[in-house]
Parts: sequence; C-alpha cells; structure tokens
Amino acid sequence: MALDASSQIADAASGHGLSLTVQAIVLLASAVIFAPIFKKIGLGTVLGYMVAGVVLANSPLHVGDGEAILHFAELGIVFLLFVIGLELKPQRLWALRHGIFGAGLLQVTLCALAIGALCLVFGYSWQISLLIGLGFALSSTAFAMQILNERGEMNHGFGQTSFSIVLFQDIAIVPILALIPFLVPTYLKETIDVSEASLDGASLLNIIGVMAGLILIGRYCLNWLFRVIANTGAKELMIVVALFVVLGSGYATQAVGLSMGLGAFLAGVMLADSSYRHELEANIEPFRGLLLGLFFMAVGLSLNVNVIIGNWLTVLLAAPLIMVVKAVVIYSIIRGMKGSHNDAVRVASLLPQVGEFAFVIFATAASVYVTSPELVSIITAIVTVTMALTPLSVFIGNKLLIHDTEEELIEDFEGANGSVLVVGFGRFGQIVCQTLLASGLPVTVIDHNADSIRNAARFGLRIYYGEGRRLDVLRAAGIENARIVAICSDTKERTSEITRLIKKHFPNIKVYARATDRSHALELMEMEVDFQQREMFESALVMGKSVLDGMDIGTDHANLIVEDVRKRDQQRLQLQQTKGLFAGRELPFSKIVIPEPLTEPQRDTQTLSKETEKLTKQAD
Repeated sequence: MALDASSQIADAASGHGLSLTVQAIVLLASAVIFAPIFKKIGLGTVLGYMVAGVVLANSPLHVGDGEAILHFAELGIVFLLFVIGLELKPQRLWALRHGIFGAGLLQVTLCALAIGALCLVFGYSWQISLLIGLGFALSSTAFAMQILNERGEMNHGFGQTSFSIVLFQDIAIVPILALIPFLVPTYLKETIDVSEASLDGASLLNIIGVMAGLILIGRYCLNWLFRVIANTGAKELMIVVALFVVLGSGYATQAVGLSMGLGAFLAGVMLADSSYRHELEANIEPFRGLLLGLFFMAVGLSLNVNVIIGNWLTVLLAAPLIMVVKAVVIYSIIRGMKGSHNDAVRVASLLPQVGEFAFVIFATAASVYVTSPELVSIITAIVTVTMALTPLSVFIGNKLLIHDTEEELIEDFEGANGSVLVVGFGRFGQIVCQTLLASGLPVTVIDHNADSIRNAARFGLRIYYGEGRRLDVLRAAGIENARIVAICSDTKERTSEITRLIKKHFPNIKVYARATDRSHALELMEMEVDFQQREMFESALVMGKSVLDGMDIGTDHANLIVEDVRKRDQQRLQLQQTKGLFAGRELPFSKIVIPEPLTEPQRDTQTLSKETEKLTKQAD
C-alpha cells in the first residue's frame, strides 16, 4: 500500500496549481516553522507536525491529497519498527513475551469489549460494535514510539511495557482483518465477493513461508552481504543496502497480507546481533525521522474539518470518551500486573489514542459494506482527533505522577547500552578493551574497519561497525547511556574530530583520548578532555626502566628515576598548555649521555640517592 502511494501523490498534485516540488518545499517550510515552536513550548514535535498539516489543509495553498501522502508516509512507521527491531535481540524479544502476550493481549481484548459495549448502548449492531471496539483498541505505534524516543524513555520499565503492547497490536492486525468477512450482514454475503479479505489455508501457508524465509535470510545471508558492502568502502552502498533490506522485508510481508512494519521489525530483530547494527540504524534514522514527520503532517492534512463541523458533537464527545476508557483499562491492567502507579499512569497516558491502522481496518470494512462511507468519515475524524489529543494526554499523565518515588531504569547492557563506549579497535584499543572487559564493565565498541570486526569475531569478541565521526552513529551506539567515551582511533585527525563532536553535543560525558604525540596531547587538553595519553609514552618509560634494570641500577633507584621523568613531563605539559610548545625546555634531561663511563642523570642526583637510602632503611 505504501509503495504504491507515490503515484497517488503525483496524481493528486497534478490536479492542483502547485507542482510536486513546490508542494514539498511548502511542507518542509511548515515543518521547520511549527515543529520547533511546539517543541519549545513543551508540546512536542508530533503536535507541531499535525498543526502544520491542519493549517496547510485549510489554507489557500493546495499541497496534494492528505490520504495519498499518508499512505506514502506510513513508510516512516516501517523504518521506525525496523530501528526498534535492531534494539531487540531475539533473546530480549523472548524476555518480553509476557508483556507482549500478557499486557498486550489483555489491553486489546478488554479495550475492545469496553468500547464495543458502549457502541451497543448507543444502538449499533453487534457486528459494527465489535469492529469499532477492535479498531479503537489499537494505539498509534508512530505516536507512542516517537514520544518515547524523543524523551529517551525506551529503556525504562514503562517504555518496554508500552512497546510490548503496541507490538502485540501490530500482530493483532492480521486476525482483525481476517475477521472482517465474517461481520458482513447476512443479507449481503451472497451479493458481494469477500474472498480477498478472507484468510484461507493457502494464505496461511504463504504467511508461514515468508516469515520463515525472512528469518533464514536474516540469520545466514545479511551479515555476509553487509561485510561485502563494507569492504568496498563505498558508504552510499551501505545506505542503499539498508533501504533494500527494510523495504524488501516489508514488501514481502505485505504481499501475503501482513503489515509492512511487521516484516521490517522482523528484519531488524534478525540484525540485532549484527556488528553492522549501529551503522544500519544511523543510515535509516534520517529517513525514519523525515517520513514520520511527514506522516504526522499528513494526518493533519487529512483531517476533514467539514465532517467534524457537521458531526461536531459526536466527534468531540466520542474522542475524549474513548481515550478515557482506554486509559482506565490500561491503567487497571498495569496495576493488576503489579506495576507501579507511575508506570501505569505513563503507559495509560501514552496509549489512549486510536492508531493509524484503524484507517486500514475501517477502509477494508467499508469495501465489503460492513460499514457505511458516512460512518467511516466520522470514525476517521474521531481517530485523528484522538491522535491530536495525545500530547495533551501525556501532559495530563505527567501531572498525575507521584514524584516522591524515584523512577528505576532497566539496565540492559546488551548491545549498545554499555557504560563505556570505546571508539576504535586497533592495536591500542584492543589493549584498552582487555582491561575493561576483564573488570566486568558493560562495554560497547565501534570501529569503521570491517577487517577489525571480522578478526575480533574469530576470537569470540563482538564489536560494531560504525564511523565514530558521525553524530548519528554515536547516538545509535548508545553514547547517551555511557559515562565515559574512550577514543582509541589510529589517527590524530580522527581522534580530534570525534573529540570535538562529543564535546559539542555531549558535554557532560567524560572523554578519555589517545594522543599521537605531544602537540596532539596539548590539542586534546585544549578541548578539555578528562584524560589523554600519548600512545608510546608509557611503553617507552617501561622500556627505559627495563634498560636501567639490565644495567644493575637497582629496582628502587630505577623506579625513582622513571617517576621523576614522568613527573617532569607532566609539569612541562602544564606549562606548555599555558605558555606554548617551547615552554619548560629546562625540565627534560638535556645532557648528552656518554656510554662509557655510565653517568647517572645530573638533576637532583643527591636527592635521588637520599630517597633511595630512605627506601632501603624502610625495607630493613
């Protein structure tokens, strides 16, 4: 459906005075204006996009058919579900099974029964009541996930619960669509063809075959494909193959009657263990953000103000009533499953709207005459109003929280949620990682070299493919969850660029950096890194001490000499930081050492001898 919508947009555009290019510019300009304003005043970008769409729909400018744009922009939901899948390893998804088939199943069932019962009270038939109940029980994946991602709450307990519920709702779309033919009134069943909406044995086999095929391809083929593409060094090919995987898997499931989002989500889960996960997420993220923004604008564009005006009482009463019913049911479910008050309120205030898949359900029902076109128009208006009220619902939910209890964050250290992010897995980075891994710290490692990733896998290590100089890659690698970033890149330029990027966008995160030489160390100190280390300084000191030991200088005396050199070097660095590179030239030992006879360092020789005697006496 979404893949055929581009032609619909072009056809819709041809009927208006503005060209498709100008319409795109108008849409982008309105997004630039409204989204930041609503974000600034605390209402979120989602409502900003929707208001932009409403304003354009009721302005002299004609920007095309809102419904056609909506179908195309649903690709944003497909990309969103793929990114979510990347965050969930199969083991993690299995761990969420109780939330998916517990809270999710209860939410859909109880909300459908409650809303269906209300429809029966207002005089609708049981078929219409059941269909409305099931359709309205579904929430908006796009709204819920966008708000959670904006606030960085995806890994919180209530974020995982919310995701489990909407994931079950996505799965539930299939049986709901299969149920529609059975709701056709008896007197119409012999006059219309409902075969396209039915789910027979062959269709079920096709679904099973496609799902099994996606799992096998994802497990055994995709990593090989990404490794081949990465070795070419052509970054644009990584974007191309990422889009191919998302759209291809989505189209495969759509072809057998499932949603595109479900296929994309499954592909994401299959790649959650991949070393290329972060690069994939970073490549898809711009498309996801753009298309989701377009989706919310299309919702505003498709809002039929005339329908709302003509049935204003029905729409304006039904929308908040449905949201209240869903919120009460969801709150009761979470509390009944031993959830806290705050978690229950957050989930209930996040998922009371009716989701975008309701448009698909009621359009399908209208095609087989289960519902009338007039009723579908009213339902569409109600669905859109509930979406528009979502930011207000979240705002009210925040006011109902009990703030004297501290919210607990789920510590998921799998994948990209390490408290230490290491950038670079060359010779230097490998030794740093050995120390960190030996301590048991949760570590995420990224490197842009495909060979490093493959070699690490041979030794049982797993690192992620990604370019650390890209902000989107750092975000995808979980930098916002890290306490320290250790930059172990091989080149001075790459290290400096990554350091500047982190200091600009994540000033509160500690940065430990590898310096190539003294001038680079001073450059890093100017950037106010928390720690810098020249790559050969300490190893050279170890070598020098070994030479002293080999010359029978004495271990204690050698240790004092090495420590003195280290201290002088640090003092010189501090002077050079304020007075320039040539400051402190008197601190290093500058006297030429003549091999025969061996001469001790001239500086403070007596002091060192006294300290050696002192240590000897203490040892005795």
